[in-house]
Amino acid sequence: MTTSTQKSLARNPEARNPQARPANALAGEPNDLGAAAAPTLSAGPVPLDTQGQPEICGDLDMRIARDGTWFYHGSPIGRKPLVALFASVLRREADGEYYLVTPVEKGRVAVDDAPFVAVEVLVSGAGEDQALVFRTNIGDTVTAGRDHPIRVAHNQLTREPTPYVLVRGGLEALIARPVYYQLADLGVEHRAGGELSYGVWSGGVFFPLGKLDE
Repeated sequence: MTTSTQKSLARNPEARNPQARPANALAGEPNDLGAAAAPTLSAGPVPLDTQGQPEICGDLDMRIARDGTWFYHGSPIGRKPLVALFASVLRREADGEYYLVTPVEKGRVAVDDAPFVAVEVLVSGAGEDQALVFRTNIGDTVTAGRDHPIRVAHNQLTREPTPYVLVRGGLEALIARPVYYQLADLGVEHRAGGELSYGVWSGGVFFPLGKLDE
């Protein structure tokens, strides 16, 4: 990769000296990525540089497809540790755009739909005590609830539902179709605000999947 952001991710000097890595660093797997591409990133919030804001590097020619595949210069990124690394520094800002953000630089990433895909859901409990734990294509897990709500958007023409779950910081996961069908099987009727809805409980919160006609 030739952009300055990719260089700062992939050629951090600390990556060349494992003894110099801080204890809370996230590191790529050298066997998967190669020694030169074993980055080291802070696991905490991205700090500001000495001048107050990361330098904006423009578009990175990087795209996340609707199925969760990451592309660079039109070619899919096949190395999962590298994708996980990029995902760890992905941010969505107030302008609605997505960026890869390092301590000193940030570059824009195109996202076709949502940056992640919820590929599995694990269910525990029942009724209002039910918990729905989603696993994303990146390997993150979140339990649907007040901090990680489920929402369903509908196509204005076809009314086809498109479900999402919030992962973190404005970053959502598109709920894969088989997982959505599993949610539909778990659904129950619930009346709120005078409307009868069909949906699921998780974390003590009811999430409507659709309205019911009485």
